Amino acid sequence: MTAVLFDFSGTLFRVESTESWLRAVLAASEVTLSEGELAEAARALEVAGAQPGGANPVALPEELAGVWAVRDESATSHRAAYTGLSRRVPLPDPVLHDALYERHMSPAAWAPYPDTAEVLHALRAHGVGVGVVSNIGWDLRPVFRAHGLDAYVDAYVLSYEHGVQKPDPRLFTVALEALGAEPGETVMVGDSRPADGGAAALGCRVHFVDHLPVGERPDALLPVLDLVGVARRPATPTQA
Repeated sequence: MTAVLFDFSGTLFRVESTESWLRAVLAASEVTLSEGELAEAARALEVAGAQPGGANPVALPEELAGVWAVRDESATSHRAAYTGLSRRVPLPDPVLHDALYERHMSPAAWAPYPDTAEVLHALRAHGVGVGVVSNIGWDLRPVFRAHGLDAYVDAYVLSYEHGVQKPDPRLFTVALEALGAEPGETVMVGDSRPADGGAAALGCRVHFVDHLPVGERPDALLPVLDLVGVARRPATPTQA
């Protein structure tokens, strides 16, 4: 294998919890809720599916179904879909809905999985091309830069910049062309079988990981090194 394509959310990085997301916005806006009110609002936002990178809506409102279906094809649709879901949850100040959307684009809202840096570093050290292929409505490059991982990524292919979203093979084709890689020599790594599995239509090998909180998924990316024939770093007594 000469190249690896990675999904972003739920694969290399995970967004903060819904409660942390809401708490950060309330603090920045100097709006106060009791702990009980905050927990209740966070639960309602999670059920609504209002946090990008978080849980999907338990029940998608009919009036948002159209924009939800194409939410990752433009920045406008992405914002409309998620703020539309957020506004279904009563908050003390209407401006908080836009503030929540802005917060989720902040590098502080994202944490890399524990093995992300090790895997990306090993791939770079062995000359394996790395692309990030994401269904997203905003520029995630600053997240990689803020966490010191941008140097390990050769190409970013973001759905909103191309007007097409996974599983459409066209998005994967853009990534392959950017890396100069052939599908048969490429692994796509992601957490969504419906979306990331689209790479298989081109002949790429596909490897799935679970979309879990950072603390619950310490080493799910390490098998990628085995798939491409890159040796893992020897374990030390402090490593599991």
